[in-house]
Amino acid sequence: MSLLAITAQQAAMSFPEMSPAIFQIDLGFLGLGKFPIRWYALSYICALLMGWRLALALVQRPALWGGTSPATRDDIDDLLFYVTLGVILGGRFGYILFYQLPYQWDQTMSDPMSLLRIWEGGMSFHGGLLGVVVAIFWVTRQRSIPLLSIGDIAGVVAPLGPLFGRVANFINAELYGRPVPEGSSWGMVFPEGYVAGSTPSAYNWGTGEWVYRGDEVARYPSQLYEAVLEGLIPAIVLPILVWRFKALQRPGLIAGLFLLFYAFGRTVSEQFREPDAFVHGLPDWITMGQILSIPMWVGGAWLVWNALKKPGVSMQA
Repeated sequence: MSLLAITAQQAAMSFPEMSPAIFQIDLGFLGLGKFPIRWYALSYICALLMGWRLALALVQRPALWGGTSPATRDDIDDLLFYVTLGVILGGRFGYILFYQLPYQWDQTMSDPMSLLRIWEGGMSFHGGLLGVVVAIFWVTRQRSIPLLSIGDIAGVVAPLGPLFGRVANFINAELYGRPVPEGSSWGMVFPEGYVAGSTPSAYNWGTGEWVYRGDEVARYPSQLYEAVLEGLIPAIVLPILVWRFKALQRPGLIAGLFLLFYAFGRTVSEQFREPDAFVHGLPDWITMGQILSIPMWVGGAWLVWNALKKPGVSMQA
């Protein structure tokens, strides 16, 4: 880290400077150089595999559903395939639709192939969520299984995505927060240098070092705030409601609560997260992430209201 960055923020924490790659595979014998296995990719894999195992645990316990499970193992296996497609394609399409085309039109039109280069970054959680919703609609329709109950399964496992994904964002030193007040001990000095052709842009893959400009300021580690608010808390609370309070016996309740948890966590964390530099034209009091969370507030509230208004099992333990 540059001496200027250190002396300018004596009270700030130092970025841990982990490599964004767990390890690299040398494919030089194929003329391809080194291929990094990145933490960000691992976060997707872990979230999907752990979510799949958790979903299987739910459908294999009919008592949680009041006596009859809404799906079989084959249904969940099929769902995993389509959800994986939904996360990847929906996440990329959402980023293009919500961010790239509205705010980077000229840059995109000058290089249309950038739309396909997913390895250079650019995924939207809200777009990935839409992809998952489409996948759930498709599987429930094809297999004639109850939509709301499958949505509840998705609601239990979905927090794993932002939990692992935001930690990976932190490791990548990306999507960091706004500057903290001067002298605050809550801040962290992230590397903000730019290495052409590098993702993350502040990491030099050739030297294996993070690059600092020298004028960095301490910022909120907002990725960790998001990991806790959008991922960890619902990942703890929702399973407790399922196993202890029979919440799955009110179809749609868990799905709605997840939407509300995420909308709340994203709305709060956006107050600390640095807005994307290319997003312009919005008033200072709202961000694109908060705007895209509005449908989640509405949809989540409706699902919870619809689940609780019907006669059903008591929510007492």
